[in-house]
Amino acid sequence: MLADVMRVDVVSVDSHFFDDLGADSMVMARFCARIRKRTDLPPVSMKDIYRHTTVRSLASALADADTTPPPATTAAPAPAEAAAAPGSTPRYVLCGTLQLLAFLGYSYLTVSASTRGCAWVDDAPDPAQLYRRAVAFGSAYFIGLCAFPIAAKWLLIGRWKPAEFPVWGLTYLRFWIVKSLVHANPVILFVGSPLYVLYLRALGARIGRHVTILSRTVPVCTDLLTIGADTVIRKDSFFLCYRAQAGRIQTGPVTLGQDVFIGERTVLDIHTAMGDGAQLGHTSTLHRGKAVPAGQRWHGSPAQRTELNYLRVPPKRCGTLRRAGFGFLGPARMLLVIMPLGIVAIDALLNEVPRLLGQSATSMETTTPSAFFMDTLLLSAVLFFGFVVVGLAALFTVPRLLHLAIKPGKAYPLYGVRYALHRTVARMTNLKFFIWLFGDSSYIVHYLKCLGYDLSRVEQTGSNFGSQVQQEAPYLTTVGSGTMVADGLSVMNADYSSTSFSVSRTSIGAHSFLGNHIAYPPGGRTGENVLLATKVMVPLDGPVREGVGLLGSPCFEIPRTVERDTRFDLLRSGEELRRRLAAKNRHNLRTMAIMLFLRWLDFFVLTLLGLATIERYDAAGQLLDTVFLMAGLGFTTAYFALIERFLARFRPLRPRVCSIYDPYFWRHERLWKVPDTHFHIFNGTPFKSVLWRMLGVRLGRRVFDDGCFITERTLTAIGDDCTLNAGSKIQCHSQEDGTFKSDHITMGSGCTIGVGALVHYGVTMGDGSVLDADSFLMKGEEVPPHARWEGNPAAEVPRDRYQPAGGSAGPAHKLLVPGEVSPPRRGIGQQGLAKPHSG
Repeated sequence: MLADVMRVDVVSVDSHFFDDLGADSMVMARFCARIRKRTDLPPVSMKDIYRHTTVRSLASALADADTTPPPATTAAPAPAEAAAAPGSTPRYVLCGTLQLLAFLGYSYLTVSASTRGCAWVDDAPDPAQLYRRAVAFGSAYFIGLCAFPIAAKWLLIGRWKPAEFPVWGLTYLRFWIVKSLVHANPVILFVGSPLYVLYLRALGARIGRHVTILSRTVPVCTDLLTIGADTVIRKDSFFLCYRAQAGRIQTGPVTLGQDVFIGERTVLDIHTAMGDGAQLGHTSTLHRGKAVPAGQRWHGSPAQRTELNYLRVPPKRCGTLRRAGFGFLGPARMLLVIMPLGIVAIDALLNEVPRLLGQSATSMETTTPSAFFMDTLLLSAVLFFGFVVVGLAALFTVPRLLHLAIKPGKAYPLYGVRYALHRTVARMTNLKFFIWLFGDSSYIVHYLKCLGYDLSRVEQTGSNFGSQVQQEAPYLTTVGSGTMVADGLSVMNADYSSTSFSVSRTSIGAHSFLGNHIAYPPGGRTGENVLLATKVMVPLDGPVREGVGLLGSPCFEIPRTVERDTRFDLLRSGEELRRRLAAKNRHNLRTMAIMLFLRWLDFFVLTLLGLATIERYDAAGQLLDTVFLMAGLGFTTAYFALIERFLARFRPLRPRVCSIYDPYFWRHERLWKVPDTHFHIFNGTPFKSVLWRMLGVRLGRRVFDDGCFITERTLTAIGDDCTLNAGSKIQCHSQEDGTFKSDHITMGSGCTIGVGALVHYGVTMGDGSVLDADSFLMKGEEVPPHARWEGNPAAEVPRDRYQPAGGSAGPAHKLLVPGEVSPPRRGIGQQGLAKPHSG
């Protein structure tokens, strides 16, 4: 069978798959799929292939596994989850229409309030009165934006309860309204502050004292969230208390005890629990029905027992008074300084700039159309390109000065001056605009060095870093010479406890390659010449790994490279490299200039729409402002979709294997520069499907997309009634060292991709198949119809381990903190939403 897949006559049972036969992971994934179709052979996963690299060792391992008794279990096998039922197109259309009306209504309310407030501020007789009015209006407006989602939640939902209901119905409509409002609340700006914890409590979450939450992913079904005292949840973690499965929304509890630690980039599925003092490491997952007993440490996807301690900073004194003071100062600074000064600055800009240009005001009401157009053109250019210049100057100076007050290796209490400085440095140095601008080019190296990175002696490749790189302290980040980094790297420079934090240097070895979506912690045990595969868990114990590849969570060793990846080595050195690198640099520079111009043009049109009724404070002006707001959103969506199709020459992409110094790759790379931040506003609505079709995705009917991202749209095919969860990704390419590879991804009807899961290129998913939360479906895999896969890397789950579609997870969620509050009596029940009440 292997010989047939390899297209050779004979294969020795002792030949190494990678070293002797020259196979790669794509070929071996096809081999695994071929085996799984045979009922007389045990199933084989890619993890088995990497651990047993000859036919003889693989057969021996499978034979041993077949005779090993299954692990003991205390719960009876649960039946398989029901497949997705075909949806209703009329309900789909009606839900989308009602969602649009709800969005229009909320937009009109916010526009009306801001218009009336700005008119009142603008009528101030003197500067002092102008500031006082700006403070009053800004405070009222901000408090209103914060309070409205809380009131809407209690009025529309009451209390959340474990439930299941179909998407595109009236029950789902109320769920979506609350979810959208909760995610749009400006309180999210205060993540990492005690104020954010108070916000979740106001939404119904049961959270103990001295809890620190650093993740910006806001839980939706907050009444189902229980967090004990002194718990720490690090950034980029998902604990939504709901998931979408086979066209239905399932809500369930997430229960964390006291002194719990949740690492970075983790996913907590519904019906999960952690006992007092438990830990869940970085890049890990608790799947539905799983629980970590009190005092135990787990990590991995799926999570498993470990002795590794993730709490690495000593405690400090951090009492209630300190927390209350920090929580008060944040909003006070926002309401007394930032918002009023911003309002005053905008008012001065709109009134003084036109006067200096010889016009009475920047409005179509008081000037000729041509003069208004030119004034807006000049104003938008000054604002946009001024932001680029001033922003770069500020980024290269202000955070460097602020960081001087923080000493590496020293523990500081949370919610103090140094904690505030550390958060300010992290926020300023992670502005996505500049990473987007310089990423995937030679110029990202110079940007990161000016930001503070220690890049040693740079071996320029033209693709040293992608366009999605983040860090907590750039001045404590070291990347060795010759190392290449794909998108999604998160350099962790800080350790946290419930009372303290410290920063330390994080070093990544030379001549390595880092794949997508990796969280690299300080003290990572990797050295030089290491391949870190996509979504890998970086080891924190054991020997320093060098000259190997690492895959999975927890990680295991794989070959550093394979024969196919070396075919372009002649382009990586000498005169040929210098010539092609120079050509790539010129192409990337043109790409940056083009994208800056196109992004400014979008900003100009939005500014034009915004200023068209700037002096219309009546009801008609408020209605026009709402219309222009919707027109601006529609223009941005259609504009960037048209740009992407134009850059692709209105033709679908084709699977390719080429060097990063091939001109095709440069053109493909240009597609990644097209802005896509506006996608999130369409999550959970039929309009997301319209957007994907505009971009070239071959999309079926009634697809539910709650926040998935697709990298290569024209290489992706998704069937009817598929379900795509928040934070999931469909990635039709990879870049390993200097080689670029892309291929199709095909999903049948009724498929589900879980929260935070990633599907790699060359994958086929059969009808009704499920990829569970935070799983990594490797390139070339073939998922059979109605199968369920989970893990990193993903493998098929035996049917006797399935959870029921709508039932409880069993006793797992009973590992609660002492003194648990009894379940609420009203809210979403098994049959839908109970009668709303005011709480």
